[in-house]
Amino acid sequence: MARGDWNAAETFAGQARTAARLPGIEQAMVWMVHARIALHHGDVPAARQALANAQRVRHLLNFAFPHFCVQTLLGLARVRLALADIAGTRTLMKEIDEILRRRPHLGVLVGEAAELRARLARQRGASSPGASALTAAELRLLPLLSTHLSFPEIGQELFLSRHTIKTQANSIYRKLDAASRSHAVSRARELGLLEG
Repeated sequence: MARGDWNAAETFAGQARTAARLPGIEQAMVWMVHARIALHHGDVPAARQALANAQRVRHLLNFAFPHFCVQTLLGLARVRLALADIAGTRTLMKEIDEILRRRPHLGVLVGEAAELRARLARQRGASSPGASALTAAELRLLPLLSTHLSFPEIGQELFLSRHTIKTQANSIYRKLDAASRSHAVSRARELGLLEG
């Protein structure tokens, strides 16, 4: 993509997607590439679907693999920004900044993040949070909301307090425009954020 060879990028992304059992962070990279290719072809619905697929594993992108994760998050943020999803782009930028705070020596990625941050600062428009603004912590919680587990039990699973789980769940409900846990799960499935 960086060389402008979109056909080769599409071929490689297709091969990667069909590879058996990609780990979660690699899935995020592949879906990011598919989203950028779809956007390049002007296929907005395909770009949105690829973003939703990446969203399912985005919570795995952290400072443990900083180069890979920042590169993936930057690509996702570029697509969100191109789709005028300001709230989603801001959420991704916060995650990028958190990784860069912990791992500040990432070469050209630092400059790319600064350039994207400047572009985002110039954007005007609605930035009401929606599904794309779900944080990594909220994305980690989302699959557990579809289980029979209570908030205290989910808190034990994630090593968080019941209060933290309830706060994150309420934030998920608000961002998904849902009135209840079951409604949030239903909306997440509609948006492709949950399987089933």
